[in-house]
Amino acid sequence: MSRLRFVATFVALVVAGALAVILPMSPASAAACATPWSSSQVYTGGMTASYNSHNWQAKWWTQNETPGNADVWADQGTCTGGGGDPGGSCNYPNWVAGRNYVTGDIVKYTNGLYYQATHDNPGYDPTISTWFWSPYTCNGGPPPGGGGEFVVSEAQFNQMFPSRNSFYTYNGLVAALSSYSAFAKTGSDTVRKQEAAAFLANVNHETGGLVYIVEQNTANYPHYCDYNQPYGCPAGQAAYYGRGPIQLSWNFNYKAAGDALGIDLLRNPYLVQNDASIAWKTGIWYWMTQNGPGTMTPHNAMVNGAGFGETIRSINGSLECNGRNPAQVQSRVNAYQRFTQILGVAPGNNLSC
Repeated sequence: MSRLRFVATFVALVVAGALAVILPMSPASAAACATPWSSSQVYTGGMTASYNSHNWQAKWWTQNETPGNADVWADQGTCTGGGGDPGGSCNYPNWVAGRNYVTGDIVKYTNGLYYQATHDNPGYDPTISTWFWSPYTCNGGPPPGGGGEFVVSEAQFNQMFPSRNSFYTYNGLVAALSSYSAFAKTGSDTVRKQEAAAFLANVNHETGGLVYIVEQNTANYPHYCDYNQPYGCPAGQAAYYGRGPIQLSWNFNYKAAGDALGIDLLRNPYLVQNDASIAWKTGIWYWMTQNGPGTMTPHNAMVNGAGFGETIRSINGSLECNGRNPAQVQSRVNAYQRFTQILGVAPGNNLSC
């Protein structure tokens, strides 16, 4: 080979090599996203999950360790489609109970959905507190498992309460549902309807068929002030009588309900008898968060299969259950059976307490 031809060949090889380095390879298609990571699920070595548009593989046993923030997870690269991130590729931290949050903070709850703080708060549970707006989506789309109309239509509501006081509006009830996103929206369609029927059956008993807004025995009014509480009774000793669908009473209950709902009910208890939405919210607050004399919240009793009887125990069990007042218990059961029939579902087991 001549020297000139050798040099030309060498130069051509060098240029070709340089181009091979400079020109990018055709990008490989991103893998499909695995099932979204869940903080409550246990993962063992080799299992995969998607988080923030990446697939991750567990190196060993792990639970509640966020991919990308823990050595246990190995990044398997970007992913598209598939399970993806249930909130729409949000990149926000997990919610932590007891941690202080300020208005605007966005967190990922254990159910995989995102929630935005509407008030400064010390880590209230997003699913049972109006201190968080729920659910929050990053892509503007509907959240998985969220939304949906109330399982009781207005016509069914009117059928249940043919003689109701005009104060207890259906629209007020529907407006109050936003306070607790899990209420009558947990589990199967049957469970959701059973929970709605159970709530309304107890409400029916407490208010005489949604007729009474306030407690009728006015002699009891001064008895609901517990001055042992540090905040006392700023609205007056006789201001904390029973009001609304669950007949909220006592200063400490008005304080607790108001704190959870973001409304100063301790100083303004009369809102419960003047605003239908607030009245319904206090009833749902009790249903979702209070054990009362029972061992679980009425909500948990219905979604966990304990049965309608346990909701009675949580509301007024100390006076009615275990044979104390069987007629009152049966009144609640009768209403529940009637309401489940209207909604077209079986009442389930364990109806009495």
